[in-house]
Amino acid sequence: METSLRKKTCGKMIPLQGNDIDTDRIIPARYMTGITFDGLGEHAFHDERFDRFGKEKQHPYNDPRFKGHSILVVGKNFGCGSSREHAPQALMRSGITALVGESFADIFAGNCTSLGIPFAVLKQTDIEELAAACIKNPDCEACIDVEAQEVVCGSRRFSATLPESSRSAFISGLWDMTGVLLANKESVLTKAAELPYFNHFSKFAKVV
Repeated sequence: METSLRKKTCGKMIPLQGNDIDTDRIIPARYMTGITFDGLGEHAFHDERFDRFGKEKQHPYNDPRFKGHSILVVGKNFGCGSSREHAPQALMRSGITALVGESFADIFAGNCTSLGIPFAVLKQTDIEELAAACIKNPDCEACIDVEAQEVVCGSRRFSATLPESSRSAFISGLWDMTGVLLANKESVLTKAAELPYFNHFSKFAKVV
């Protein structure tokens, strides 16, 4: 099986201040009516970025200094609230390839893992330092090293953590569950043939 590893992800940062930023703020529910995830990226943080008249508010996504940047630096309990997969989908489709934060909601973190979006957990003081660094110099780059569990920015190295299950998935490339299933199609079909609910229970019906 061809794997897509996520051992190290580098990019310029977007500082997003505040704790407990929930999934409804990441992607409002009214943009979740489609049958695909297409177009979600343009609506990421929509109500945080625009007023009801469509006028831009002050927000990092609207700041030209951070245009095209790909690592989101966040606070505590990011991605809390509903379990909608649309939240990390919207972030990914808006150009985000990795996140660094003080903590992440469990279901949100699981959804990020399933999409191959690494997320690193740092101490509050380290997050504040990273945010200050990219505000001072928007062109500075950070690298999230999942295997070494650290975030590097210039000469600074920050110790990072993430759940071992996610870390192993990113390192091995097995975060893509659909890819794993497709790569093992024959085994899946063989097992399905053994299961009664895939065969109308015909093998297990009594002969009268």
